[in-house]
Amino acid sequence: MDDLIIEKTKFTLAVCFSASTGVLEMEGSSYPEHAFEFFTPIFEWLQRYVEQGPRPVQLTVLFDYLNTSSLKCIIDLFKLLESHAQNGAEVAIHWRYQIDDEDMLEAGREFAEDIQIPIHFHPV
Repeated sequence: MDDLIIEKTKFTLAVCFSASTGVLEMEGSSYPEHAFEFFTPIFEWLQRYVEQGPRPVQLTVLFDYLNTSSLKCIIDLFKLLESHAQNGAEVAIHWRYQIDDEDMLEAGREFAEDIQIPIHFHPV
């Protein structure tokens, strides 16, 4: 399985998923006109990864801004990871946020209420 690398643009996140290590990183802002189209290859890659069995996943995110449709895609991504964890995989989510960005901290806290995987918060 190949790694997934998506370069950051003005409207979309940088994405780096390593198939060999299970390290997933997403960083930047996400407000594309068609968020679901942007996130489709991410979901497809992650679905193929989790279908290979209970392999560990470490997701680290650092978001500057997420529009409403991107927020929906992120919660769907977290739900997929939650299902993976329920199937016996070791899953960790690290939510990095700018120390003065209360909105992103609050968004992370809201996600933490919606899923059964602990989210670890890290100010930067």
